[in-house]
This record gives sequence, C-alpha cells and structure tokens, in this order.
Amino acid sequence: MLAIAAAVVFGIAFLLDLLDASIGIGTTALIALGLCLLALHQAGVGTSGVSSWRGGWRGRARR
Repeated sequence: MLAIAAAVVFGIAFLLDLLDASIGIGTTALIALGLCLLALHQAGVGTSGVSSWRGGWRGRARR
C-alpha cells in the first residue's frame, strides 16, 4: 500500500513540475515524501507479519 501511495505522490510531483503549478508545497518536498514512503515499504512497515509465520494462505488451506 505504501508503494502505491509513493507512486501517486511521484505522479503528482511530476504533473506539477510539467505544468509549472504550485499547491503550496514544493516539488522537492513531494519527491522526498515519495522516497520516505518507498523506504517504509522496503522496510516492511504496513505489511502483515502474521501470514509470514503461519505459512500464508497455503498453511491455512491445509488445516
């Protein structure tokens, strides 16, 4: 989910840069926000750790 949010933030930053528009926050700040979201995604924040130790959906199907 965080990777999707980062893609949306990068898309908004790209469009604002193309249109030379401003929404009160700079393009650099939006890019930094997108990078932070990607870093959190890579760190595993926001993912469910329950399915990894139970074996995921395959483990539940066998029971």
